[in-house]
Amino acid sequence: ASHAGLGMSRLPDLATDLVPLTVLLSLLLLTSVASSPTAVAGNLTANLQSAWQKAAGLGELNAENIKEPLRDIRRALLEADVSLPVVRRFVKRVEERALGTEVVKGVRPDQQLVKVVADELTNLMGGKQAPLATAKSGPVVILMAGLQGVGKTTACGKLATYLRRRQQKVLLVGTDVYRPAAIDQLQTLGKQVGMPVFDKGTDADPVEVALEGVAKGKAEGFDAVIIDTAGRLQVDPKLMAELESIKRETQAEETLLVVDAMTGQEAANLVDTFNQQIGITGALLTKLDGDSRGGAALSIREVSGRPIKFVGIGERMEDLDAFVPERMTSRILGMGDVLTLVEKAEEAVSEEEARRIQEKLMNANFDFNDFQSQMAMMERMGAFSNVMAMLPGGNKMTPKQQRDAQKSMKNFGAMIDVMTDEEKSTPDLLMPDGEDPADAEARRTRIAEESEQEVEQVDLMVAQFQSMRLQMANLGKLMKGDIPMETAPPIPKGHARRRRPKGAAPKPLASMAVAAAAPEPISTEEKEAGVEVEVL
Repeated sequence: ASHAGLGMSRLPDLATDLVPLTVLLSLLLLTSVASSPTAVAGNLTANLQSAWQKAAGLGELNAENIKEPLRDIRRALLEADVSLPVVRRFVKRVEERALGTEVVKGVRPDQQLVKVVADELTNLMGGKQAPLATAKSGPVVILMAGLQGVGKTTACGKLATYLRRRQQKVLLVGTDVYRPAAIDQLQTLGKQVGMPVFDKGTDADPVEVALEGVAKGKAEGFDAVIIDTAGRLQVDPKLMAELESIKRETQAEETLLVVDAMTGQEAANLVDTFNQQIGITGALLTKLDGDSRGGAALSIREVSGRPIKFVGIGERMEDLDAFVPERMTSRILGMGDVLTLVEKAEEAVSEEEARRIQEKLMNANFDFNDFQSQMAMMERMGAFSNVMAMLPGGNKMTPKQQRDAQKSMKNFGAMIDVMTDEEKSTPDLLMPDGEDPADAEARRTRIAEESEQEVEQVDLMVAQFQSMRLQMANLGKLMKGDIPMETAPPIPKGHARRRRPKGAAPKPLASMAVAAAAPEPISTEEKEAGVEVEVL
């Protein structure tokens, strides 16, 4: 699932891969259990939405009527704590492209504007993913720098965990000899994630410790050596000189600056300062899950010229992702990030389990045992809010809605726990329209009492489960070709899909994975093939 094991993601083939099928099941599970969000997304996403709304009623974008949508975009970015010079350059590029792009027949002005903004947001953040460097021989040496309090030592543990999941053998090296607690923390993290830590206590020279750590990594066949350096309360000459010495002596391939996403454009300025003084290769952005504004992610590349390589999205050691600009753009625009969701599912479910679920799906034979296993898989994938953020529109859920959805899932789990084995494997025993409605009602009443839930809650769970089963049955038939695409569930209003020429073969399921808010312009080849854009 990665190139050279160092963070190069791939596009999954949803037509053939087994694991992505379980992701689709999880999406259906979430859609059924967590009621559809109705609240407006907060901050950057919501503010950008107002720009689309103002462009929606326009006949065609021109220099006069685009002013108000551009004003909303400018305000959205400024409120996201993106620096004014960056905002001005961004808005200028959007205006030039929006007015200079040929309008595709059937594409609304707001969709055209979304497409332009999406492209420019991606470019603003670097365009493409910046992978970790590789070493010509021996382990890749990764130097971790940063100020105190940004989570640098924790980031070392997360990066080590990230690399180990990609079959890398990692050695952690502690060079912060000024704070005994820092070395203790690194040792604790090493034990927690099951990785060796090299240090020489607080009486050693940081440069010598780093050199010995790298030598140990080479001698013992490690793939990566991560060096945790000392932090400071502020940038000072002594800190920079020490970092520069460690970097030079160890010949580190990577020098990553750990910065706090919550500091907005200050994070970008810090990256720029470190890059000018010691030369860094990229940034690792922590606490992105708590950054409601997004200014740091949008500013770092433009201000410093250095890419964001990783982002921290939670408190667990597994909560570190490679930074992919296209996917971040998709999240910002409320379109979700299904590809990252698929990758996380691949790590959370085994091939055997995926095959079993695929068989259940194709045969429309999904029971409460499968329901329970899907909830467990989602828990392994990370925080509920992070999983929801990867779903199209999922970031529109308010914190209260997320808490309510989590509570519902917890309650549903409690109900399933008290079911008999027969009830779990034969859901029809609980259905009101089954062969014995009276017996089904008695069973639901018993489940409510034993799980300490209201009968109405059990009835709701059974109804939602049945609805989910019907969706899965249709999806299974669709995948097997038993039902035509035209009978598939409708795409939400405001989305667009390609209408296939008559007689043309259907595309793989991958083409149905994500419905984008704005379709890409039709190519010449598609026009010749008779493809149209149908706006729903």
